[in-house]
Amino acid sequence: MSMDATRHAGLPVDHGDAEAEMDASRDLFGFWVFLMSDAVIFALLFATYGVMLPATAGGPTPASEYKIGPTFLETLVLLTSSLTFGMATVALKHAAQRRALLAWMAVTLALGLLFLGLELHDFADMAAHGAVPARSGFLSAFFGLVPLHGLHVLAGCLWILVMMAQLLIFGPDPRVRINIQRLGLFWHFLDIIWIAIFSTVYLPGLIR
Repeated sequence: MSMDATRHAGLPVDHGDAEAEMDASRDLFGFWVFLMSDAVIFALLFATYGVMLPATAGGPTPASEYKIGPTFLETLVLLTSSLTFGMATVALKHAAQRRALLAWMAVTLALGLLFLGLELHDFADMAAHGAVPARSGFLSAFFGLVPLHGLHVLAGCLWILVMMAQLLIFGPDPRVRINIQRLGLFWHFLDIIWIAIFSTVYLPGLIR
């Protein structure tokens, strides 16, 4: 494999422009710092949830409110959306037709919205059982953590819409490519956070 083929393991921003690539690297580093700060916030909320887990105050418990089927479906939907976003990135990297790139982003958006719909249905179901944030410390911690991830997914969906508009207006120019790289990092970051929620919130709660 030639050096040119290995130089850009990720998504090249501007072929042959070393300065543009350096600027893009700095921009991505700054976005990594943002993601790490966001991860710290989630870590604090995970810790709060762990501490408040026994504080059910005689109300709904994790075992009575969590359902493995819908939660597993939400997990599959979100992981599939990460795959489709990866396909969009591959299409952009290999200069596929704009229609293919937009199609993959549209599928990712649809899956993100489906995830939000399923999650809202779960929250409504919990509320119907009296499992609301004010009921106990456990539920306050749960609704502080899980819906925050949902808000991030909503922000990601809005970001996808903005990027689709930018692709239609400007095409895949360097500014759009770097923004798509940032969006990809954000979207995959949400997958990691959700896997942590599924593994440390829902699964242990189901066996209590």
